[in-house]
Parts: sequence; C-alpha cells; structure tokens
Amino acid sequence: MTNILFPTPDPGILGRRTAIVAGLAALVPPECLVTSEDERRAFETDALTAYRRVPLAVVLPRSTPELSAVMKFLHGQGVKIVARGAGTSLAGGAIPQEDAVVVGIGKMNRILDIDYADRTIRVESGVTNLAITDAVAADGFFYAPDPSSQLACTIAGNIGMNSGGAHCLKYGVTTNNVLGVKMVLVDGTLVEIGGGFLDSPGLDLLGLIVGSEGQLGIVTEATLRILRAAEDARPVLFGFPTSEAAGACVAAIIGAGIIPVAIEFMDRPAIEICEAFSHAGYPLDVGALLIVEVEGSQAEIDAELARIVAIAKAHGVTTVRESKSAMETAAIWKGRKSAFGATGRVADYICMDGVIPTGQLPNVLHRVSEIVAAHGLRVANVFHAGDGNLHPLVLYNINDPIEQAKAEAAGEEILKLCVEVGGCLTGEHGVGIEKRELMSVQFNPADLAQQMRVRAVFDPGWLLNPAKVFPLEGRVAA
Repeated sequence: MTNILFPTPDPGILGRRTAIVAGLAALVPPECLVTSEDERRAFETDALTAYRRVPLAVVLPRSTPELSAVMKFLHGQGVKIVARGAGTSLAGGAIPQEDAVVVGIGKMNRILDIDYADRTIRVESGVTNLAITDAVAADGFFYAPDPSSQLACTIAGNIGMNSGGAHCLKYGVTTNNVLGVKMVLVDGTLVEIGGGFLDSPGLDLLGLIVGSEGQLGIVTEATLRILRAAEDARPVLFGFPTSEAAGACVAAIIGAGIIPVAIEFMDRPAIEICEAFSHAGYPLDVGALLIVEVEGSQAEIDAELARIVAIAKAHGVTTVRESKSAMETAAIWKGRKSAFGATGRVADYICMDGVIPTGQLPNVLHRVSEIVAAHGLRVANVFHAGDGNLHPLVLYNINDPIEQAKAEAAGEEILKLCVEVGGCLTGEHGVGIEKRELMSVQFNPADLAQQMRVRAVFDPGWLLNPAKVFPLEGRVAA
C-alpha cells in the first residue's frame, strides 16, 4: 500500500467544469445531478476512508438510456469517470479524482424479472445484495453471495469486485452466480453479454467483466442465478485455545473432502469486539472461534457435523456449541456480519483481503500476529476460513500519521506474505488504490502488460476508474 497517490488533476478539465456541469444538466433532471461542494463531499471517499478527493460532479442516472447518454457526453469531453454503487469498497475502488465525474447507479434499483422455472432473477445494478434474497425468500429461494456489507452493497459493486461472503465456500462467489449483464461502454455504447442461460458461446467475456473494477464499462442490469434454499441449516461454534489450532482444524476439514456451507474464523480480539456489540453468545474463554454451518435434512446435518466434531476434537477444541433455534442462528450470524462495523466502534482499521492455501492457515496466522506486533499495533482476525480468504483488521489511529504509516506497512507485509505462500493479493475486495502498487509482487511485467492491453481495448483513453488496479507507471495502449 505504499505510494498511495493520485495523479495531478487536469487543469483543462477543471477549467471547463461549468460547461461540463451544464452539459450534464441537459441530460438528467436536477435531482440526479450533484454539483455543490458540500454535497459532492458525500462522494469523496468510500470505505477506505483514509483517502478522499472531491469529484468534479456527481450524476445519478435513472435508466440505462440516461446513463448511456451521460457516458457518451463525458467521453466526448475527455472526462474521467468513476462508477459508484453504495461506496462500500474497502480498497478505495470508488474514490474519485478532482477532475473526474462520479456516475452513481443508486437510482437504478428495480427488480425487473424473476423466473423460478429457470432459477434466475434480472435486476438493475443498483439493487442491494440482500434485497435480491428478500425478493425470493418467501418462495424458498436465495441469492448465494453474501458479503458482510450485503445490507448496503449493490450488485454493481459486487460484480465490479467479484464479491464473496460467508457462504461462498459451497456456492461460489459473484462470478459463479452471474449469468448475464447489460453494460455501457465508455463511449455510451450498450452491450449485452450472456443472459438467462447456463453458458454462452464464444469467449468468456462475462468472466472478464466480473472483477474488472469498473474499468471496462458500467453494468446497468444483471441476470443472476437464484438457488432453492436447503431444507434446514445449522451453525456450530467451535472454540480453540489458539488461532493456529483453529487454522489447522479448517485445513483438516477441507482436506477430508467436507464442504460445509461456511467456515468463518475469529481470533480473540475479534470475538471480544463482536460479542460486546451483538451479544451473540460467543465464548470469551477461547483463543479463536470457528463458525461452521452445514445444511440439508436433519439426518444429513447430524452426520456431517459428527465428522466435523471428530476432526475438531483431534485439534484440541475446547467448546462445541450447536445452535438450537432460529433466533440463536440469527444471533450467531449477526455477530459475524457485524464484525467490521463493530470493530469501527473500537478503533480505526485497515481491512486486508489476501487469499492463501488453507493448508497454510496455521503458519500465516502466526506470522500475521508477528508482523502487526512488530509495528507496535494490534490485529483482529475475522475471515472466510474455508476458502482461505483472510481479513486481518489492522487497528490504528487514523488521526496519527505515524500510526497510519505503520498500519499500511503492516498491511503490505501481510499481502506479500499471502503471495509468498502461494496465494494472491485479493479475494473479494478488489485491488483499487490500496493494492495498486503491489500488483508487481503478484505479476511480472509481461503479465501486467497483457492485462493492461485487454483493459485498453475497452477504454483506450484510460478514462474509466483511472489510477486504480494497475501501477501508475508503465501503462500500455490497446
């Protein structure tokens, strides 16, 4: 996370701000255009709150044709464009620049069609993640990816960052659950990729778009896979004396070929923070906690849990507590889903997002503690252990520049460690600004050049979400 810098704003664009705003005003009604400095400040940052820039303007289209017209106009003016969903990005993916216009999709929030026969739902991209499950839950269906921010985050952002969530271990992340998109390119052209069917012919452009962080276009509609809810599900709390023991248990469960719906991890600091906030009944006398959820019929749940409990006992488990009611299950998940917000009550933090092989969990957890302690800081670990997606929360004081520098240095070391042990820089938060200058740790110059060539095919002028993902030096043209 070193060298988190923004390019110098284009004085030519800044000088034409009045004309650019006037052009936008001709395309959208007043309630869809944000121009005053005070109101624009609401869009100056996202969940990476240590960094902020006030955008040139903010436009909030109400439809795909309106968004297309906005994009065509801004492209003709040579103006940078930053797409924004709900602004929950933890990697700075929605932070603008002073010479960029933020294009938000929050007003495009309709559910357009539900097809239970084909198990699909078509939505505008401003619909929140949780709203999709809410729309189909009464009929026994759900949308599988469930990031912790699902109450607020939009499908547009989920697609941009390829978001996951607690239940991605069994059902996959966003890319495994998106069947088609409508997307507006930088020049206003509308394209449709995929659709309401299992697979589409030709190149897998859908796989390219999911996770592209708003650099290839702005998604305005998505066709998603919905799934029939299981007969029942049951989470179990497992307490261990150390994080290393809990990590070894996770590796053993996956190594045994058992795929629960979810395996979530919390260390002692995270347990204490979440319990104080949610009163979920987490054990406070353990060094680490696993939430393991299995689903199916009662007989299937009992059989699978018996195998998991046996593995846990072999790794020194000290607490085994099964949920006994729907209320208890809701409390268990409320504690986990509230982890980031609850931690914010205690301290400022940087939330990392590296991925490692599950067999490396005991080693990496030990080294993460050493890294953060060496910088004189604290860490709370809460993450999706089943697929090795780490979320160490490095705690610091955002008002202390020295502590902020230490937190960023610790985070950089953690991400380098993830790559070192055979993992990667990001699992679901994206690269954004946060990991931009670390891309050369994961990829060699030829790899990066090829990725940038693909990006430049869609946006030769590098106007879409600029200064994100790729190191600022060495950009290549199409």
